[in-house]
Amino acid sequence: MSTPLRPRTTAAFYTQAAISFAVSLSVTIVGIGYLHDSRWVRAFLGLGLLYVVTSAFTLAKCIRDRQEEAAVVSRVDQARLDKLLAEQDLLHVQDH
Repeated sequence: MSTPLRPRTTAAFYTQAAISFAVSLSVTIVGIGYLHDSRWVRAFLGLGLLYVVTSAFTLAKCIRDRQEEAAVVSRVDQARLDKLLAEQDLLHVQDH
């Protein structure tokens, strides 16, 4: 049995980050579509764009964390395999 090396990003957090990014992007696009010369509309667009950037960083962090988790587990598994192979003397000939 192997135990996780560090806490994993939960599926719920990953899903929330992806949904947050999708919603913020779509709301910003709708805001651009209705853009008039009003300051309130431009302020909405600015806040929406800030939210898009923030949620994009969150989504990128989630993706990076998942990739790092996979890489760490792969390296640990490779190290275990190397140790197991090193312990085996494949060239050892038994005399009868």
